[in-house]
Amino acid sequence: MQTPLAVYIGKRYTSIRSRNLLIGFISLLSIIGLSLGVAILITVLSVMNGFDRELQNKILAMVPHITIYSARNEVLLERENWTELQDGLESVEGIAGSAPFLQVQGMLLANNASKGVLLNGIDPLEEKNVSIIEDFMLEGDYSSLADRDYNILIGEELAKTLKVTIGDSVTAVSTVVRITPLGEFNRTKRFTVSGIFKVGSQLDNGLAIAHIGDVQRVYQLGNTIHGLRVQVDDLFNVDEITRRIRTEVSDQYMIANWTWEYGNIYENIRLSKSLVGLLLSLLVAVAAFNVVVSLIMVVKEKQGDIAILRTMGASLGNVRNVFLVQGFYIGLIGTLAGLLLGIIFSLTISDIVSWIEVILDMQFLSADVYPVNYLPSQIKITDLIVVCGISLGLSMLATILPAQSAARVDPAEVLRYE
Repeated sequence: MQTPLAVYIGKRYTSIRSRNLLIGFISLLSIIGLSLGVAILITVLSVMNGFDRELQNKILAMVPHITIYSARNEVLLERENWTELQDGLESVEGIAGSAPFLQVQGMLLANNASKGVLLNGIDPLEEKNVSIIEDFMLEGDYSSLADRDYNILIGEELAKTLKVTIGDSVTAVSTVVRITPLGEFNRTKRFTVSGIFKVGSQLDNGLAIAHIGDVQRVYQLGNTIHGLRVQVDDLFNVDEITRRIRTEVSDQYMIANWTWEYGNIYENIRLSKSLVGLLLSLLVAVAAFNVVVSLIMVVKEKQGDIAILRTMGASLGNVRNVFLVQGFYIGLIGTLAGLLLGIIFSLTISDIVSWIEVILDMQFLSADVYPVNYLPSQIKITDLIVVCGISLGLSMLATILPAQSAARVDPAEVLRYE
């Protein structure tokens, strides 16, 4: 099958191995600019997707979706009362499970080191309904939390701070003050580290978990709890489910959901993705503008060829199509090269950043500031399609002006000076 004239000539003009070094260099420069723009856009969008995924699958899977507690943030209910409240939640549509909790401030001491922590008291069996902490255990066993065993689970960063590992002891200092003949002292209790977890967020450095009964005794809370944690089926329908719960419980209880604490982070990630995507799309547009400049230079360089083609019977459409084909090939090659580079960068960006952190001996993302302490990445097919579509579309638009300029070349005027 014979190749159409416009396609044949357009491909020759695109070739970086052209006899004319200027044309080859211009084509190469256009392709490189476009491919880098596409690769950077894909990589950045994948990183933003990664932050979105980590927030949903890790942080929001660890924290309660909805919390019910007393209006004055005091101890909530005796056991017989909160179990009745818990039973009433079962009739609310959209709730996946619930569990009692205690959440108190304290301090852990070990090996001449100390760290203030948020100590959560949980029932291990019921906690499985609202949290997936068990999936993040590095060492030890989640089921080791048993009443009166005084075992404790801590995060990896907290374990490093206290220089402890599985089987070591830590001293928990509570806010409860004991009155003795020698004065006032905070109540303390020795716990055994039975598990170390790693979520990859600030939770690893400031959260400790023990059995709810052990926490009640250390803090002298009797048989009461601070509230109920509720897990929902749909994270993004949590406001509606919160309203449903409000109709089932009395006004003496406060109801909060994850959007109160983490909603701003999630919205910032989504907004950042949109803004960064828009700004980096302009980078692709600049690369496409480079295609305009390069094709105009090619038209100037090839005016003699265009005039000869016209005198040989080529129509205006044939001449215009030559440069449309050239622009299309530049856009296609640049987009495909950028797509490949973007996928490679997206798959390896976490390792690359980790390697740079080791080389420079510094940490770019601190769990004290960011939701996670590493750079996540997730490739989405929809992003790849949109980015490639934008790149090809801008490349084709960029060829229209040079192609029209080539079609308007006057053969008689050009050949008069040849």
